[in-house]
Amino acid sequence: MEAVIAWLFSSEQEEQHILTCMAYFMILMAVCTFVTLLKENVPYGRYSSSKYGFPVNVKFAWFVQELPAILVPLLLVFSTPAAKVSMTPNQLVLVMYFCHYIHRSLVYPFLIRGGKPTPFASFALAFVFCIYNGYMQIRFLSHFAAYPADWVTQPCFILGSLLWLFGWLVNMHSDHILRNLRKPGETGYKIPRGGMFEYVSGANFLGEITEWAGFALAAQTAQSLSFSIFTTVVLSSRAFSHHKWYLEKFEDYPKNRKALIPFLL
Repeated sequence: MEAVIAWLFSSEQEEQHILTCMAYFMILMAVCTFVTLLKENVPYGRYSSSKYGFPVNVKFAWFVQELPAILVPLLLVFSTPAAKVSMTPNQLVLVMYFCHYIHRSLVYPFLIRGGKPTPFASFALAFVFCIYNGYMQIRFLSHFAAYPADWVTQPCFILGSLLWLFGWLVNMHSDHILRNLRKPGETGYKIPRGGMFEYVSGANFLGEITEWAGFALAAQTAQSLSFSIFTTVVLSSRAFSHHKWYLEKFEDYPKNRKALIPFLL
């Protein structure tokens, strides 16, 4: 990996500049995605369509598409000189990142019950995104991000860490509720209840949005901020689509339940 990076970039300054450009490009992608999602849902799950390619088994898709988000960062940390990894703030922010993706790639896919196949286009785009984002986040955090010695006692880091933890727990608990909606042998959709689903239709999406917002607040990098923005755009669209679908599907759907933000939106 070190040889590849040396071949790609003539200096550390050039690589750092490219990493910053990658963050700005992700924000541009978020804007383009926002415009696209105003007209069409993300093609996955109940919104899958054959026009986006042949179907990929959902467990296989989740496992493979998320795997680069772990493998690329591990290569960067262990096979290149990681100048900042010994610093406590960097270590803690890296732990946040790895906790999410270890669960998302190595645990979550094998807990899925049923689930509709993923169109190949969605699978391929997610795979490429995880390579892109994994490199961008971890390379900057492990090699370039410099924090003062007392960073972990600063309000932004403490608040960000608490937001990340809250979002991570909400995300996992909401996934657990969704997995257990149907008893063995049952088919069809049911109204999710319990946890944050009592307040919003997209509880799992709210959890992940909160998680990466906390990550961005704790890390304070352009890369983490761009990822948080992109995540918010994509997952908020899913939350509003799900909310609309639930209201149309179930006559008894709770009328006081919001789409994404409790009591507000």
